[in-house]
Amino acid sequence: MIQTQRLTAALTPLDVALRLLCSDLKPVDAIEVPLKEAIGCVAAEIPLLKAELPAFNTAIADGWALRAHDIVGASSYSPLQLAKSPRWVEAGERLPDNCDCVLDADLVEQAGPLCQVVAEAVPGQGVRRAGDDLAPGRSIVEAGRIVGSLDVLAARAAGLAHVAVRSPQVRVIDVQAADSSTASSQFIFDFAKAAGARVTMSKTNGRDAASIVAAVGVETCDLLLTVGGTGGGRTDATIHAIKECGMLLAYGLALQPGRTAAVGKIGATPVVALPGLPDQALGACLALVQPVLDMLTARLPRQEMVRPLARKISSAIGVAEIVLLKMSDQVWMPLAAGQLSLDAIISADAWLAVAGNSEGHAAGMPVGALSLREVS
Repeated sequence: MIQTQRLTAALTPLDVALRLLCSDLKPVDAIEVPLKEAIGCVAAEIPLLKAELPAFNTAIADGWALRAHDIVGASSYSPLQLAKSPRWVEAGERLPDNCDCVLDADLVEQAGPLCQVVAEAVPGQGVRRAGDDLAPGRSIVEAGRIVGSLDVLAARAAGLAHVAVRSPQVRVIDVQAADSSTASSQFIFDFAKAAGARVTMSKTNGRDAASIVAAVGVETCDLLLTVGGTGGGRTDATIHAIKECGMLLAYGLALQPGRTAAVGKIGATPVVALPGLPDQALGACLALVQPVLDMLTARLPRQEMVRPLARKISSAIGVAEIVLLKMSDQVWMPLAAGQLSLDAIISADAWLAVAGNSEGHAAGMPVGALSLREVS
């Protein structure tokens, strides 16, 4: 007779589960990646620029390179004759050393060897001065921040071909669902990838412990995530599999949604077993997976958005509850707490976790929430 998984009567507090999961956890080593692969990853230490950028005065538009002092007073009513023809420069081209401005093409008139200027200029007009873009000692992107397309633009302009990032190797194991749904496991895959991880996903051949153990195998990674099979159903066996492969640290969390999640370790690798239902997977992912990924990538603390509540949030003592919020007239409108419908999930802008020792928050109270759109 197969013994089914059973939650213990006493659920593990969320902070305790996180502490057990993250003990001895350190950021992964930095790796060099091509710029096109860096977007979405968390930056590690980037070498400081040794020289200013640009290294010399450059034109920011096509035109005539001149010295502003030489054309003072020039106008269409009083054109100024030039002793010699000025030099034409293209945008991005280095300015001649004796020039400090660039005039548009139609402001210099030519008639054979004769040239006249019909407008004056100020020093620096049409010019990007040396060091205007980046000063020596400046880093392209701050360590701990997600590398974006604008960072890559600056890196390319500075002549960099690679940047250092922290990108943990994450494995997602989709425990075969009774209805063959892969919605939750695909979400977890996308979630980890959006956090800057290198993610692979495999699927078990069955829901039994032996199939899950076989899927875990011996392949190393920095974080192992299983999706599905964490409940007390007759075919649920993920918790048994974790025990066979390594150490179960906590099963049954004081977290809603996400009560049947579990945390463990296989060797030194942290393991999070996520429930298979979409809202349960989301809740456990926000509460457990996101903090672990932030630690592995040495990501800077996420910035909370503080707004007053449009109405009260009630929460049961002893259970941390995930609350979904929508921005409405600069206040947070609670959409759902503890039980999250798909409608609330796709409508929400942010989320917060009400601590297990709190009964909730009163209407009008300012609360800090984290963006949900960064992880969707």
